[in-house]
Amino acid sequence: MARTFHRKNRLSAVTEINVTPLIDLAFALLIIFMITTPLLEQTIPLDLPVESKDSSSQKPKKQEIRNVSIDLDGRYYWGEDEIDIFELKVRIGEIAEMAEPPVVHIRASGGILYQEVVDVLNILKQENLSNISLDTNVK
Repeated sequence: MARTFHRKNRLSAVTEINVTPLIDLAFALLIIFMITTPLLEQTIPLDLPVESKDSSSQKPKKQEIRNVSIDLDGRYYWGEDEIDIFELKVRIGEIAEMAEPPVVHIRASGGILYQEVVDVLNILKQENLSNISLDTNVK
């Protein structure tokens, strides 16, 4: 038996909403937003400098490095020498007076109080030294 898809009464109103035009509109808006969004992100026109050919031949300067270490017992080390916090302040003051201060690597044991590292950072901040590296283990 064949099924017929004709309405029984051709004069009756259709009770279903045709959503095909709504889907077409949604896709059209999606495409418009996908095209215009990247253009909106570039709002500040900048004239960026071009790298000169001579700059690639220049090697970066090697900077000096000073190591400050803190062990589990809270002892401070300047390189390999054990020092106290007052001697650390003096040595950091000496390198702060240099024309090009070295990079200060702070190495601390994982089990120490965080405050001890903050104390060293505060000393460096008081001397306006900002070239600092906090060393960690790589996993």
